[in-house]
Amino acid sequence: MALAVVFLPLAAAIIAGFFGRAIGDRGAQLVTCGALLIAAALGVLLFRDILALSQPQIIPLFTWIISGGVDVEWSIRLDTLSGVMIVVVTVVSSMVHVYSIGYMAEDRSIPRFMAYLSLFTFFMLALVTSNNFVQLFFGWEGVGLMSYLLIGFWYDRPAANAAAIKAFIVNRIGDFGFSLGIFTVFVIFGTLGFPEVFAAAPKAVHTTVNFLGWRVDSLSLACVLLFVGAMGKSAQLPLHTWLPDAMEGPTPVSALIHAATMVTAGVFMVARLSPLFEYAPTALVVVGVIGATTAIFAASVGMAQNDIKRVVAYSTCSQLGYMFTAAGVSAYSAGIFHLFTHAFFKGLLFLCCGSVIHAMGGEQDMRRMGGLWRKTPVTYVTMWIGALSLSGIPPLSGYWSKDTILDAAWASGSAVGRYGWVLGTAAAFMTAFYIARVMFITFHGKPRADHETMHHAHESAWVMLVPLVVLAIGAAVLGALLAGDFVGAGRVEFWKSAILVLPGHDALAQAESIPAIIRWLPLVCGLGGLGTAWVFYVLAPQIPPLLAQNCRSIYLFLLNKWYFDELYDRLFVGPAMITGDGLWKRGDQALIDGLGPNGVAAMTRDLARQASRLQSGYLYHYAFVMLIGLVAFVTWYLLRSG
Repeated sequence: MALAVVFLPLAAAIIAGFFGRAIGDRGAQLVTCGALLIAAALGVLLFRDILALSQPQIIPLFTWIISGGVDVEWSIRLDTLSGVMIVVVTVVSSMVHVYSIGYMAEDRSIPRFMAYLSLFTFFMLALVTSNNFVQLFFGWEGVGLMSYLLIGFWYDRPAANAAAIKAFIVNRIGDFGFSLGIFTVFVIFGTLGFPEVFAAAPKAVHTTVNFLGWRVDSLSLACVLLFVGAMGKSAQLPLHTWLPDAMEGPTPVSALIHAATMVTAGVFMVARLSPLFEYAPTALVVVGVIGATTAIFAASVGMAQNDIKRVVAYSTCSQLGYMFTAAGVSAYSAGIFHLFTHAFFKGLLFLCCGSVIHAMGGEQDMRRMGGLWRKTPVTYVTMWIGALSLSGIPPLSGYWSKDTILDAAWASGSAVGRYGWVLGTAAAFMTAFYIARVMFITFHGKPRADHETMHHAHESAWVMLVPLVVLAIGAAVLGALLAGDFVGAGRVEFWKSAILVLPGHDALAQAESIPAIIRWLPLVCGLGGLGTAWVFYVLAPQIPPLLAQNCRSIYLFLLNKWYFDELYDRLFVGPAMITGDGLWKRGDQALIDGLGPNGVAAMTRDLARQASRLQSGYLYHYAFVMLIGLVAFVTWYLLRSG
């Protein structure tokens, strides 16, 4: 069953990718969607069986690498953590596949698109079932590659190509740190297998390694470097800039990247490596601070964006910050719980955005929408479920996971925890505000699109609506159903040894006794955000323009995303362009080509031109040259004889 779950998407990708022309568009859709639906069903059954295991089950497949004492085996690791991720990846991915049948119906490259989606899913499954760092890195790089291919799927659009390149380059920066982290792990432990590394981690406490001429704590260095990779994959400050631009890809790609695959890889990695991070408190501080800062940053930017997909994209960035905040206070299970619920309501929100864009003929600017709820009632209702779940309104799923993170952050008692709670609570208000703003601007008020667009606006086909309903059910009820197991009284028995929390680090246990005002303030802030958005965009819509005009600098600061792109252009892109231009014109063209191939060619050409002047065509010139040659020869002979 585990083999089928992991390798069915790969088989489907191979069939659709290599034989797409033979089986046609419909055949590619049937093969990939069928494989993913079967994998999702088997994944749920496999998760049920995993819960009955007392210890992780390792299924060896084959020996992958034997070189210089490094023995790497490709195997499948089954424990509660991998089981949760298998359910998330297969269920959400299968819904995205089915949704794509309708959304991409008019595209010219359907088999290629479906093959990419399935291959993306396979790489993520390979990542979450890995039992060593090399296999983890294989899946890690695989999802990065597929994100590049899917973001730039419409390669005839310059913006899509630029976004794909940006995602690839920014992730290469993070992956360089991730690679150094893996090298550091090997230097410390002499192995890359998870069981061996985890067992030896306590003995490595207080050991040091030489890094750039400094003696630093070995576990802290390894974990911080590994987290740099998570910052790239999961779009945390300062490696977040690729995520909003990824919206240039088709909407199903956005849903898959943001909900179930690539961006969740970093959170999963930190939870999987909890036996290392628990012994590296400095690294946990870095994780918590970066996560909380990203949560407030992305939420604030989301309040000012006008592209409906970009708002939801910044929402993903912010919610991932919550997950890392949880990891920073050792509440890994709360972070994974939010990852689980987030996959459903964020996948739902992205697919609803796609339904809206589909209805509006490709329009993504919310300022050109309005009054759509009568035209798209199913999309409207399901998107409200996703919006309220994101806002943390009970009894929807997002409430149970997000508020648990904030409770644990406060209960930890650490400076990082309090920092995370303050920023997370402020972000709760902003989150509810920006997603309610999306709902009110898009679906309520007077239509702002032209008459022709509104006349043709319509609800999506059933093949797109069924995934919305399925994900809406998950966004509505799964949080309440699973809270007891994930973060409640049954969490120890549920997670078993999949996540390690050292004695004294269990913030979730301490969260049961926090003050009532601390527990309920995030919910109050969420309701306040919803109410503020209703006042601004329904009751008194003249307020936002006046506010933007009177607070122009703040508005532009948020609209331009804290000017991170401009800062990076000034610090990195501009100097790199100047350096490259100089090396090209003065180094390559002037020096290398000028003295090398071009210089030699020019000298040969000049010599040939001078030599050609000797060929005048006059007989007396040739006779004169022959006479001079004869005289020279006789002279040389006489001198040599003398």
